[in-house]
Amino acid sequence: MVFAMNSMDFLPVTGSGIVSFFGVRMLNGAAVPTSDINTTFALALSVWILMISLRSRLKALAASFTNYSVRHSVQKSGVASKLPVHLIEYVSKPLSHSLRLFGNMYAGEVIFLLLGLWAATGVTGTIAGAILGAGWSIFHILIVALQAFIS
Repeated sequence: MVFAMNSMDFLPVTGSGIVSFFGVRMLNGAAVPTSDINTTFALALSVWILMISLRSRLKALAASFTNYSVRHSVQKSGVASKLPVHLIEYVSKPLSHSLRLFGNMYAGEVIFLLLGLWAATGVTGTIAGAILGAGWSIFHILIVALQAFIS
């Protein structure tokens, strides 16, 4: 799903996507959904809720199969003393992943806009913008796949 949202920039899924597919960027066209902070935070929140609920279900399932209480295992292993560290980890991991995804996708869109604005400086800027835009497009495809894999 993250790969599909990241790929909306270069796949011809809308009218602006078809124009963008042929190398022309539209300033008012559809943007990549993951370049909006609200989308990435919503994804992070859903993953966080799933992570907590599945982990608690798995621990309860393991305790029921082994007849071993979760409270006893917490007291014996000393996990209670590590609780603040685990809470910080549970909150910071999805938050940092969402900010990383947002930052990388937003920066890619800004670079495309800057290369498009460079073309407004004249013939030299148009040629340089087209060459650098083609190179950045190839690099952006690799970034999209990498960000989807990490997320």
